[in-house]
Amino acid sequence: MSAAQWPVRQYHYLSEKSHVHPFLVDLWGEVAQATGGRVTATVIAGNAGLPPTHQAVVDLLVSGDIEFYVLMGGLLGPMLPAMEIQGLPFAFESHQQVHRTLDGPLGDHLRGELRAKGIHALPHGLLENGFRHISTVDRPIEKAADLEGLRIRIPEGKMFADAFESLGAVPVEVNVLKLYDALKNRDIDAQENPLSITEALKLHEVTRHVALTSHMWSGFNLIAGRRFWDSLPGDIRQTIENIARRHVARQRAHTDALNRNLESRIGDWGMKATTVDRGDFRKRLREAGFYRRWRAITGEKAWQLLEASVGKIS
Repeated sequence: MSAAQWPVRQYHYLSEKSHVHPFLVDLWGEVAQATGGRVTATVIAGNAGLPPTHQAVVDLLVSGDIEFYVLMGGLLGPMLPAMEIQGLPFAFESHQQVHRTLDGPLGDHLRGELRAKGIHALPHGLLENGFRHISTVDRPIEKAADLEGLRIRIPEGKMFADAFESLGAVPVEVNVLKLYDALKNRDIDAQENPLSITEALKLHEVTRHVALTSHMWSGFNLIAGRRFWDSLPGDIRQTIENIARRHVARQRAHTDALNRNLESRIGDWGMKATTVDRGDFRKRLREAGFYRRWRAITGEKAWQLLEASVGKIS
């Protein structure tokens, strides 16, 4: 291979043992081979050496100080509120519907809006995290009213806070690395994540119940700084996008299967699972004006494209 002309740093905020890291390593390894070493990448887990906030990292991406990042759509909300729509509560019924919607016209719209902000989001580059469920220390959740007064950990993002406040809970931002101890010490009553994250962080050791709410879908957008992306020759850009699409498809299938398998092992964790009427939660959100507010925040165009794919929401 020739000497690298375009060294790439691919950052992500998960661990090396996550369901994202090995796929990114494989992706960039294939890119290096396919380009004869003109593009080489270092995949850096846990955002090593970067500022602690996602917005600060996104600023570095836009300025050209780093090349690639992956993060949830809601974490791009401060820059582009329409990105929050990827995690709209109770909007999606299945992974297939999520991927069809966000790889389609809605995804095209969001990518166009991001480009205007200095970010290139790769087509078909949305990695899977999974549907989020609520696990609690000692209080089973069976209906929306059971969330009243529940101190629940949420990640960054206005939509998370508004959704759980609208459902009567008390959202508390806790760094993911401190989540285990916060539950163990009863600083909070609950957390919400896909089962793959619950397992990876061993949160099943400090919670007794899990409500299979599938209340929000979450995934990781594979994004590049537009300045860096546009500096690459067209054939290099096409090669990266083609290879990324294949590896993202592999990652999605792997993570879907992982989450399904973990659902069958909830009992082995010593936890009790409950199912809920998702319509009850959606009704509560609608009555609280949640969907009306977020239709205005995410924008009429994005909302119409979402409803064209999944059906009427509000």
